[in-house]
Amino acid sequence: MTTIEILLIGIGLSMDAVAVSISNGMVYRNISKGKIIAQPLYFAVFQGVMPLLGGVLAGGIFANAVSKYSGIAVFLILGVIGGKMIKEGYSKLKEEVCAKPFLTHKILIFQAIATSIDAFAVGIGLEIINVELIPAASLIAVTTGVLVTAAIILGKKLGEYVGCKAEILGGVILVLIGIKAIL
Repeated sequence: MTTIEILLIGIGLSMDAVAVSISNGMVYRNISKGKIIAQPLYFAVFQGVMPLLGGVLAGGIFANAVSKYSGIAVFLILGVIGGKMIKEGYSKLKEEVCAKPFLTHKILIFQAIATSIDAFAVGIGLEIINVELIPAASLIAVTTGVLVTAAIILGKKLGEYVGCKAEILGGVILVLIGIKAIL
C-alpha cells in the first residue's frame, strides 16, 4: 500500500472528527487556547492508536465485537452529547439567553473515541494485508490533526455567522453523525 493510499485512508477516517470539530468550533467559541490545542491532539492520538489496536487484535473475538457494535457505540456517544446540546440550545433560545456552553476534556475524549472506532476496523484490514502499522497509524494521526485544526477554524467562522443557534446546529450535526454510524 502506498503512502498516498494511506493518506487517503487518513482523510476518510478523519471526516467524522472534522465534522465534530466544525460543530465544536461553532458551539464552543470562547474556549481556552489549551482546549483548542487539545482537540486536534485528542482526535489525532485516538485516530492513530485505534488502527494499532485493531492490527494487534486482528482476528480476535474483541476485534469482531468492536467491528460489530462500533456503530451503536458511536450513535450512543454522539447522540447523547448532541441531544444534550440541542436541548440546552433550544432552552437558551426560549429564554433569549445566548450563553456559550463549556467544553470539557471529558467531552473531547468521548468525541475522540466515538469518531475513531472505525479506525480500529481499518487497523484490522491493514494488518491482514501486511501494511506496517506504525508508519500508517502515524500518517493517519497527523492527517487527522491537520484537518481537525482547519475544521475548528472553519467552525469558529460558522459560529459567528449562526450565532445563538450554533449549539442547536452543532447538536444536530453530532446526532446525524451518530445516525450515520448505525446505518
